[in-house]
Order: sequence, then structure tokens, then C-alpha cells
Amino acid sequence: MVKFYMIAAPLFLLAAAPVQAQQANMTFFITSTPIGNGGNLGGLAGADNQCQTLAQAAGAGAKTWRAYLSTQADGGNPAINARDRIGKGPWTNAKGGVVAKDVADLHGPNALTKQSALNEKAEVTNGRGDTPNRHDVLTGSQPDGTAFAAGDDKTCKNWTSSTQGSAVVGHSDRIGLRDDDASKSWNSSHGSRGPDGGCSQNDLKSTGGDGLLYCFASN
Repeated sequence: MVKFYMIAAPLFLLAAAPVQAQQANMTFFITSTPIGNGGNLGGLAGADNQCQTLAQAAGAGAKTWRAYLSTQADGGNPAINARDRIGKGPWTNAKGGVVAKDVADLHGPNALTKQSALNEKAEVTNGRGDTPNRHDVLTGSQPDGTAFAAGDDKTCKNWTSSTQGSAVVGHSDRIGLRDDDASKSWNSSHGSRGPDGGCSQNDLKSTGGDGLLYCFASN
């Protein structure tokens, strides 16, 4: 007589399945790892590739991913606004939570918090009070998601330099040194600075960052 036995799936596999499904459907995340060369991201193309690569590893590579970054007008090239690169929304995190319904909501009363601004692995990014603090996310943008005027470099030479300029960052946990709008801004809190000038990997880490990016599915 042949006997058949039911083998129960391990509990950790049952728990992982829904998360993996949500990761495949996610349309927003913070990068879990930096490119690692300070503000030199390889331009917008290099930053977009980082988003695409991490999304692919998380099972969401079928979408077109864009980094939330602005560039400034330079050498005859027009400025590019971060808000114009990321599609129309809505955007959901790796656990299925909606962080913003559309572009207007994203730059208004969005639902971005430390708990909702997850990375592509559905993990919370370290913020103020954690070790190390990684809440400074590169944007080079004004609060409304538009580029800064040409002149004072706020994008590390449009994301091509780790030795010159500075980069405007936002606080992914919406917490800063003061209880003001800048400290609570997810996309435009302050410029990077540090012993090397502002755009090296060491500079980014010295003020509470790691060269992380916001990534949005644009389609």
C-alpha cells in the first residue's frame, strides 16, 4: 500500500510569498545600496540604471524605473525637473502601501514617512537616531520637484562629480535638527557638505546620508 504524506511549507516561506508579490507590484522605493561614488552617479542614466538594477533583483524589473533627480541648466543643456521624470502615479511601496496618488499629491500631502518610504527589499531605511543615519536622499530639487536655477551647483555637476559642488538632499524620515519645513521635507532639506567639499561619498555620509536615491516606476 502506497502512503502519501503532506509536507507543510515552512512558515518563513508562507510569510515571504505575499511580500514578494507586493514587491513585484511596487512602483516606489528607496535604494538599499548606493552607487558608492558620492555625487558622481554617472549622470541621470547611471542613477536610473541603479534603480532598474535593484528593482530587477526585487522582481519588479518589468517596469521602467527613474531616479527622482533634477539637473540644472548647463552648457546649453536645459534643466530637467525630477517631477517630470517619474510618470503619473499612483506609487506604492514594497508592502503595497500607497505613498502618493499622483505628482500633485507627492509634492503635497503625501504619505511618505520613515515607515512607508521602504527600500526595494521592503525594509525601513535608517533615519535620525539610528546608526548609521542614512536619511539624506539625493534629489537636487526644490520642494515642488523642480530644478534649481543655473549657477550655484546643487547637483554635484549634474550627478557627474564626486569632487565639485554640493547636492540638495531630502530627509526620508521627515526628521531633522529643527522642527521646520526643511527638516520635514522628503525632497529638499539642505545641501550636502563635508571635509571634501560636499560631493564625495565621505561627505554624504558625514551629514547623515549614503548617496541613496528615490526610485519611481514611470509607467
